[in-house]
Amino acid sequence: MEFFKKTNFDFIGMRKYAYAFSIITFVISLVYLFIHGPNYGIDFTGGTSLQITFNTPTEPSQIRSAISGAGYGDAEIKNLGDTANNSFIVRIPQMGEEAKAGDIVLQELKTNLADHPYEILSVTQIGPKIGGELRRGAYYSILVALIGMLIYISWRFEFKFAVTAVISIFHDVIFVLGIYTILGLEMSLTALAAFLTIVGYSINDTIVVYDRIRENLKLMRRESMATVMNTSINQTLSRTLLTGVSTLVVLLVLIFMGGEVIHGFSLALFFGTLIGTYSSVFVASTLVLDWNLYLERKKALKTAARAAR
Repeated sequence: MEFFKKTNFDFIGMRKYAYAFSIITFVISLVYLFIHGPNYGIDFTGGTSLQITFNTPTEPSQIRSAISGAGYGDAEIKNLGDTANNSFIVRIPQMGEEAKAGDIVLQELKTNLADHPYEILSVTQIGPKIGGELRRGAYYSILVALIGMLIYISWRFEFKFAVTAVISIFHDVIFVLGIYTILGLEMSLTALAAFLTIVGYSINDTIVVYDRIRENLKLMRRESMATVMNTSINQTLSRTLLTGVSTLVVLLVLIFMGGEVIHGFSLALFFGTLIGTYSSVFVASTLVLDWNLYLERKKALKTAARAAR
């Protein structure tokens, strides 16, 4: 099945508009990140996480009201799965050196929601030092993934293909991170998993286009680099859109029906899939072309300089 057959869209001719869009969104994301910073959750800042199941119908607002007297009114409260099962995650950020936040919350619930008996499923406490180490580990994991891709693509293709692919992926990650920050979504370990998935998804689409470019460079030796690039992108367009649309449909279902626990994860993947599909068509390949044109101009100038001597 193909969405399009024998398309001939001039993607290369539209690259200036794509560059303008990418630069604007990239700068906006970076500025917002520098000003506000990511909204780190307790996985990275430290805090206490409780999983509780109530035996009677209970609303998140009732839980928040019950624990607000102890100073935990800003706690994050999410349903676990279906709202009908009355199971919740209560996540309390680190407050000073206090180590008994879980006990205090449970006592407040027992006192203020006496008519709502509950069962404790788990209590997890993360210290600020461990949270800081997890945050550094999150950045290192993305960095290692990018370096690994740089080495692999350099080996399989050429160095310029590798560099432009990594630039494209970095562009995707910053874009989604900017959206995450603008929307005030919590940066957690689940979100980190989403960002690593975005890296993998983006590089997969890009490699498919690169592979077709490599094949066509051998088959279309008399054509210009721009023509080869445009032909290759058009030939892989149907596959790119099929992959992207089918992934987006699944993610939309998860966003609206997957529950609060994975909502941030699904939303990050949704935006990552959108921008990853866009960058594999408009960013990665066009950067390779402009790099190649730059090298050709540089070579021509050197040749002209030698001839003038």
